[in-house]
Amino acid sequence: QVQLVESGGGLVQAGGSLRLSCAASGRTFSSYAMGWFRQTPGKERDFVASVSRSGRSTNSADSVKGRFTISRDNAKNTVYLQMNSLKPEDTAVYFCAARGGTYVSTKSYDYDYWGQGTQVTVSS
Repeated sequence: QVQLVESGGGLVQAGGSLRLSCAASGRTFSSYAMGWFRQTPGKERDFVASVSRSGRSTNSADSVKGRFTISRDNAKNTVYLQMNSLKPEDTAVYFCAARGGTYVSTKSYDYDYWGQGTQVTVSS
């Protein structure tokens, strides 16, 4: 099992930046592909970005391409989401998730473990 704790959310003006972190417990962090998802009230959880176990392969949603970057540090058991050029429509609760195995999915139902989420609010 792995426990995930997100941090780094907050209030930022449009055009600003935030870096989210997700710290994982356990000694097998490098066994999990990791993803970031976001959710607004009344809507489904949407894919934002994912990274392979090694960190060499990443994927991101079209809506954040060129603005958000996912990365991981397996020595620190942490995955990051660097968010630049933030827009009001990026406002959401952001969740990190872990999936055992090699497949790096964009689907929330493929992930086994979830953090509690961190709020990101972008003001116009």
